[in-house]
Amino acid sequence: MILLRAAACAALLAATAVVAQAREVSYRVMEFADLDGWPDDDHEAALQTFLNTCGDLRDGEWAALCALARTQKNARTFFELFFRPVLVEDGDPMLFTGYYEPELRGSRHQGGKYQYPIYRLPPEVQSGQTWYSRAEIEENEVLAGKGLEIAWIDDPVDVFFLQIQGSGRIRLDDGGKIRVGYAGKNGHDYRSIGRELVRRGVYEAHQVSADVIRNWVKRNPVEGPELLRHNPSYVFFREVNEVPADRGPLGAMNRSITRLRSIAVDPSITPLGAPVWIEKGGRDPMHRLMIAQDTGSAIKGAQRADIFYGTGKAAGRAAGRVRDPGRMYVLLPIQKAFALAPGF
Repeated sequence: MILLRAAACAALLAATAVVAQAREVSYRVMEFADLDGWPDDDHEAALQTFLNTCGDLRDGEWAALCALARTQKNARTFFELFFRPVLVEDGDPMLFTGYYEPELRGSRHQGGKYQYPIYRLPPEVQSGQTWYSRAEIEENEVLAGKGLEIAWIDDPVDVFFLQIQGSGRIRLDDGGKIRVGYAGKNGHDYRSIGRELVRRGVYEAHQVSADVIRNWVKRNPVEGPELLRHNPSYVFFREVNEVPADRGPLGAMNRSITRLRSIAVDPSITPLGAPVWIEKGGRDPMHRLMIAQDTGSAIKGAQRADIFYGTGKAAGRAAGRVRDPGRMYVLLPIQKAFALAPGF
């Protein structure tokens, strides 16, 4: 997911009401009794995830609550005393999706099955400017010979999905491991190759998943690479080996995110670092307290969230099945909650 410096969080929080007004976002303060399943959650687990990033929130009220959180013996009581759940809506229905941290097989050197590079950010690529498209980069070998390769991977589809997820781990052929995270992109908008397969009549919308796409590309050696190039967006990486192997990848707050406790949100509406209660429907319902610690280019709107499912193939399969309805509530400090919904 796209990295965002922690110092920007306070500015995002301050801008929330202004941006929300432009988007005609509505706010309704609720009671904790309105949250389906609230008493049954593991509030302590949510509190520990909250503590992982709340120290980076510079807003005075959030900073005070973070200090209080470190002294609490009862996590549920803490949230109920100092927060109010706020239903934030903009007219669009709730959509939950999932994401994960891929684990790839690679080498520091090109050779044998390791033929597909992961690149560092080229110095000439500037934020906010459009550079070569994916097709131009790959077909014209724009990056060849520049020494920007971080590693060589054994599967081009793995490289593609790594770019979608924005971070991942690589198991090296020499027994080592490296972790890579988002460093920048080429400025082109993302296009869904799953939707393109539906448009072509290859699959129905309900049939498309990451595994289905992966298998189709492998079965079609000519059309497969062409399908991947339908998405002109191209992501560059950096090594993030300062993150311990037992911790999650870095999210938008430049801190490790937590499996099934961290979500990606639209930060122009939901403040990064805020607790968020989710009620996800679908085949595997989920009612739990999450922390908004990440963002994503496709995560836009008041009722839109991407749930982090962890690392590896099993996490990828679980995340790829999620496209579910539901509802979510942002937990805001009491004064902020009532300031946004003064008519409550």
